[in-house]
Amino acid sequence: MIELNITGGVAEIVLNAPEKMNSLNEAALAELEAAYDKAAEGVETGQVRALLLRGEGRGFCAGRDISGIVPADDDVMGYLGGKVQPLLAKMSSFPAPTFAAVQGACLGVGLGLAIATDVVYVAENAKIGSPFANLGATLDSGGHWLFTERLGTHRTLDLIYTAELISGADAVASGLFSRAMPADELLETTRGIVAKVATGATEAFRASKELVAEIRDARLGLWESMANENQAQADLCDTADYAEGFAAFQEKRKPVFKG
Repeated sequence: MIELNITGGVAEIVLNAPEKMNSLNEAALAELEAAYDKAAEGVETGQVRALLLRGEGRGFCAGRDISGIVPADDDVMGYLGGKVQPLLAKMSSFPAPTFAAVQGACLGVGLGLAIATDVVYVAENAKIGSPFANLGATLDSGGHWLFTERLGTHRTLDLIYTAELISGADAVASGLFSRAMPADELLETTRGIVAKVATGATEAFRASKELVAEIRDARLGLWESMANENQAQADLCDTADYAEGFAAFQEKRKPVFKG
């Protein structure tokens, strides 16, 4: 179900089970984790400098594959706590910039995949929210955090209680994700942006990724965050990309970063 293609410095991971809206069972989660591990190895060897995650077909990912689940026997903690959360943590800490192109359904675990990605571009007609009231279940995979953080408590519970879905355009307008665009432009536009980022200063991008994660997770204040920025900048002084960037500026040419 999971495909990995590496070309031009970009690792493209594809959820390829469109007949079930790319919903994920435990086997698919294991495949996805293996794809991220392989892509991370590519970062270490210089083959990968950015990553794109996408879903094949009409939907990005409709969440967990519950087609064969018997509720009385369901090991929810084994799936969510033992499989999903560790995968999302691994995705979030991927050692290069990551992007997701989201079309159609982005629900449950699918929403978690988006949350764990650095930059998310969505089709205007994407469907995002918490339909789980109809299952007697609740939002998972970090959805409560994202919605409460960006939408506030009232709008979060409104979406959960009513099971209404919001469009990609509304999600971006609400601050959930980065950009919305027509569905027929989503993949081409995203690929173009990712390819450009893959030629950038990878070490500097990685530093910013770590700084932002620390602000989010440790709730840092201005001055503590600034001190961390100072240290990150000092560390970058020793990198080849830093030297190249300054040299290119002084020589009035385009920099050639090698990661």
